[in-house]
Amino acid sequence: MSVEDSSFPRETALIGLDWGSSSLRAMLIDGQGQVLRQRQSAAGASSLHGGADAFVASLDELIGDWHGTGVPVLACGMVGSAHGWREVPYAACPADAAQLAAGALAVDWRGRPVRLLPGLRCDAGTPDVMRGEETQVLGAVALRPELAEGACIVMPGTHSKWAQVQGGAVQVFATQMTGELFAVLRKHSVLGRLMADEATDDLPAFAEGVRAARDHGEEGLSHQLFSVRTLGLTGRLAASALPDYLSGLLIGHELRAGLRWREQSSFLARAPLLLIGEAALCQRYAKALDLFGLGSVEQLPNTAAAGLAALALLTEEVSP
Repeated sequence: MSVEDSSFPRETALIGLDWGSSSLRAMLIDGQGQVLRQRQSAAGASSLHGGADAFVASLDELIGDWHGTGVPVLACGMVGSAHGWREVPYAACPADAAQLAAGALAVDWRGRPVRLLPGLRCDAGTPDVMRGEETQVLGAVALRPELAEGACIVMPGTHSKWAQVQGGAVQVFATQMTGELFAVLRKHSVLGRLMADEATDDLPAFAEGVRAARDHGEEGLSHQLFSVRTLGLTGRLAASALPDYLSGLLIGHELRAGLRWREQSSFLARAPLLLIGEAALCQRYAKALDLFGLGSVEQLPNTAAAGLAALALLTEEVSP
């Protein structure tokens, strides 16, 4: 296939791979970081066995018809982890786009290189790591250059990330296992026994959980978690409301800690705070942040494509 093929837009500058633990998203991206085409599969890095051959086969199955194009291929996420295609050492914070690009390593996709980006490691206090989210941070900066001066970027998810950007670099970050805790507690703990199986969207119950964490978080998360059970046992909350109350409680404790972390830096406390990620989850965090008194908070969708586009230029510069 040539770049002039009607199914492969002429303005394509990059094949970008956002390759996480549970899924693979492949994108045709233009020079401004806009997604022209995209495909997705469940071939996440954690699900693949058989070494490099399994990763090659996954690419062939999803985007084998893109192989013959001449544009670069750049990947972020868990594909560069110890259980990925090839382990790429983390870049140490503080790190900017140039340092991330310099740490990229190439693997072979049937004769053409796929460059795997490093994640980030933060050693300020307890060690912390991320793979993939750093590309979203850099994408936000590429789309909104004023954020390079300073911003607190929150990326909700299974493992939520709070990142401090200053001087165009990720200075420090902190991970909160909020999403994973919610899944484990709902499915594998005593708390889930009283909960309705069907999904609900009980915003009053969610807000009640957030306020409990905000106003009485000093009682301790483990104590307040047990209240999810007792509120159900005593009938003060319906079974259908308990999942959203639990969600609010966990997100409220994350915000209580994250905002305190933000306030410890006099610079960061004055810098913009914004959310990046899936719209419905970001809206939930925005509601919780409003309950904490922050008012309206800006939200951006997944910005990995813009980050990959910015990093692609630099990886080409530093490649041998």
